[in-house]
Amino acid sequence: MDPSRISLRPFKLSDVDDFLKWASDDRVTWDLRWNSITTREEALEHLEKVAIPHPWRRSICLDDRSIGYISVWQFSGDGRCRANIVAAEYWGQGIATIALKIAVSSVFKDFPDLVRVEAPVEERIMGLKEYLRK
Repeated sequence: MDPSRISLRPFKLSDVDDFLKWASDDRVTWDLRWNSITTREEALEHLEKVAIPHPWRRSICLDDRSIGYISVWQFSGDGRCRANIVAAEYWGQGIATIALKIAVSSVFKDFPDLVRVEAPVEERIMGLKEYLRK
């Protein structure tokens, strides 16, 4: 993957169709705090009320098209930092690694009091979310 094709930027409402593509994929959202988003209206609402106002949520872009996101929270507890490369078609191509490098170099400038960034890696087991719901 050519690193120059990957960037991070704040979400925009015009990302709605790209966002919906990966936010509606259960393979992608199984471990997120929100369920798959299935309609364009839900996607617009999520972008407007959650993604855009978030203090540090950036769209992972490939050729300026949203394929995932990285969020950083500045508080203690579970979920302080979460990075997701979400569009399944891009898994295993090194995009998350490049996006994380970009994020780390930027987030410490944006949050000068930040001490560390944690990015837990979760093993993806298909069907685990459904199993845990039982």
